[in-house]
Amino acid sequence: MTEECRESSLCVEKDMDIDGSHFIYRQISNQSVKFLDYDYKRCVGCGICVNLCPTRALELGPMQEISTGLDAPPVTLDLEKCTFCSMCANFCPVHAFRMTAEGDFPEHGKFPEFDSYVRMNEKCLPCTLCKAACPEDAIDVEFTFQKKEEIAPFKEGVEGEIEIDTDKCNFCGLCAEFCEAFLLIEKEKTPTDPTPFELLLVDEDKCDYCVLCQDLCPEDAISVKGEKRGEAPQIEGNVTVDDEKCTRCTWCQVVCPYEAVDLKKPFEGELRLVDVNVDKCDPQGCHGCFNVCPSHLWYVPEDGDAKIAIKEDYCIYCGACVNACPKDVMKVTRTKVHHTEIPESPWAEQWRNAVDSMVTGKREHPDISRTLVVEKEEQKEHVEVELPQIDGSLLKLAKERIEKAKPLLDNVKIRKMLEDSPSEEQKEEFRKKIGTDTSNKSKQ
Repeated sequence: MTEECRESSLCVEKDMDIDGSHFIYRQISNQSVKFLDYDYKRCVGCGICVNLCPTRALELGPMQEISTGLDAPPVTLDLEKCTFCSMCANFCPVHAFRMTAEGDFPEHGKFPEFDSYVRMNEKCLPCTLCKAACPEDAIDVEFTFQKKEEIAPFKEGVEGEIEIDTDKCNFCGLCAEFCEAFLLIEKEKTPTDPTPFELLLVDEDKCDYCVLCQDLCPEDAISVKGEKRGEAPQIEGNVTVDDEKCTRCTWCQVVCPYEAVDLKKPFEGELRLVDVNVDKCDPQGCHGCFNVCPSHLWYVPEDGDAKIAIKEDYCIYCGACVNACPKDVMKVTRTKVHHTEIPESPWAEQWRNAVDSMVTGKREHPDISRTLVVEKEEQKEHVEVELPQIDGSLLKLAKERIEKAKPLLDNVKIRKMLEDSPSEEQKEEFRKKIGTDTSNKSKQ
């Protein structure tokens, strides 16, 4: 910030830095700094922020090209227009925009944002399924119970039998977390089958048939014939959800066998395929909707009856696929926005209008033109002006007197005398110094 700006209470400066995939914009005043961090690699190009922006500072890029490989920001920002109002950050469904601030700000209550969440309820064991299924790596599980080696260290030379009932096993992964003799085999997750594992194996060279896994299994899917050594621990642990990564896609809720996930999406709405355009779709050559969808709900049916299909239960109704599709294959409509309360403030009406526009598609922008309308003056008839005649000798004399007066005006006392309404005697003295007397005063 410049020195002049620091001294002014009204001065505001803006600048921008780039850090990897992050465009970091700053609004700086002598009392505060606002930071707007835009991660263009996280942005899916849904365009919600573009439509919300009250000053039209955001513009959507060429999403059809970006969705199929062009490395460019889906959204560009005009820093001169941006007022750092935080609408884009508060209503970005994938958290590509983040607003932070430092300094003093007026009390206005918290601005509205999406009222959406993913929470684990009392039915959660926990297990590993939600973590393994999450397509955004937004879930972490930390187990706090004792492991097998802590309770019953491996004992060589023990004979026994172990068997897995595949009809009962739901691949929760607790046995593998408890004992290294178990191995879960991963598989490719699909919208129609989000289960992350396909097989549970036992390495009997690492198993000493301690029976603890049998007692630990919540589904009674493990049978062991052997020597019981100790007591199986109670299943304990903590599940955390990274809200910055989570898109509320519901994969965790669908895959959970215990109905332990409570989830609320940012929108209610409808995603449907446009029948007349579906045949135009080329999912192998384009794949744009697959690439941008934060819910990972698109797939190509294996039976070949359709070119493309959706698992609408996962949809958050952001509309990124609509912007990416060159053939208008899909349509997204929103019927409700889940948001926090809008506090009464000077900006309340703008926030209400912004929230409503996410459903109606109609955004009323404030007048920011600041244009003054001035009535046009009627053109007047041109009148020729006669210039006065100038006497060259008098002009030369005036210039000589001015040159003589310049050194005198550098004198502080003389300037003070002239500023303080000098007397006639003082005026006469000044004229004499510049070579002027009262006898030719009238001529000059």
